[in-house]
Amino acid sequence: MHPLILLAITVVGSSARLRPGYRRVDGRKTRGERKRQEITEATLRVIERDGVAGVSHRTVAREAGASAASVTYHFATLDELLVDTLVWSAERLAAQVRDLIETSRIKGGRPAGAVAEMLAEALGPERARTMAQYELYLLAARRPALRPAARLWLDVLASLGRQPDEVGFRAFLAAVDGVLVQGLIDDEPPTAAELLPVVEHLLEPLR
Repeated sequence: MHPLILLAITVVGSSARLRPGYRRVDGRKTRGERKRQEITEATLRVIERDGVAGVSHRTVAREAGASAASVTYHFATLDELLVDTLVWSAERLAAQVRDLIETSRIKGGRPAGAVAEMLAEALGPERARTMAQYELYLLAARRPALRPAARLWLDVLASLGRQPDEVGFRAFLAAVDGVLVQGLIDDEPPTAAELLPVVEHLLEPLR
């Protein structure tokens, strides 16, 4: 799924006298940000189940357990809702990749093994989520408003790699995209063991 763009929590000074070092958190702002995230997560669940075509203010409201007016208040248009969902999804996925890389480094494991496990997870238990993410990702080809959010995934992963061969690393990421797309149309998801030699081959030029 990245350096995370964290949810903003607005801290304001109170007109009342507070002890030094204390500030009051704007509860309304915090609740608003929490509600936006709930709506975003509900949107991704709708896409997992029904595809992008199933997304409307009403269906998302039903999934989030909120009113359609509340969804419209936070996201006036469907494009805004889809952009926010794509950004959140990309950040979450990139955070997982970042943690995977760091864990692999700490344990002294092979990067290829860690990547193969991540791909197997994406094509197995997380298959519906992966399909939803790719549907959003490909929708950006037709919806210009989604393109900056879609490019976030590649840009952040490229920065995580810190490879001297940037072209080679982007080629590796493109190949991983291909592996995921092929895996999504397979009848049975590949295992990490099956994916490992493919990943090792793709990583070989970067060593």
